[in-house]
Amino acid sequence: MAKKTIKIGIISRENYKRRTIAIARGDHKPKKGEPKVWFESIQSMAQVLSSENQELLRIIQKQKPESLKQLEVVSGRKRSNLSRTLKTMSRYGIVDLVREKRAVKPIVNATDFKVEFGLNTSFSD
Repeated sequence: MAKKTIKIGIISRENYKRRTIAIARGDHKPKKGEPKVWFESIQSMAQVLSSENQELLRIIQKQKPESLKQLEVVSGRKRSNLSRTLKTMSRYGIVDLVREKRAVKPIVNATDFKVEFGLNTSFSD
């Protein structure tokens, strides 16, 4: 699999709302290379990209399981835990959950992550 990097931004919920409104009004045009994935805090990002979940991504990438049941076997994690974790990762675009036949196949979208954040953020450039 080719290496794919997802750029992650850390921004408060309030600033994220301001950013979204500024984009909708046309006051802010996202720049090329600006993060596409946003977390509210470093802690929330750390939960999604914990060491355990990074290992899960490696397993999916390497083993290419055809279903959550297969992933449960190769990862040693319970299906309910896997399902919840993968749904969260899917919301952030880190994995895709593709329905094939009667199974859901996890596919890794990102192998690398770049995190961007700062103390002063303005959305009316």
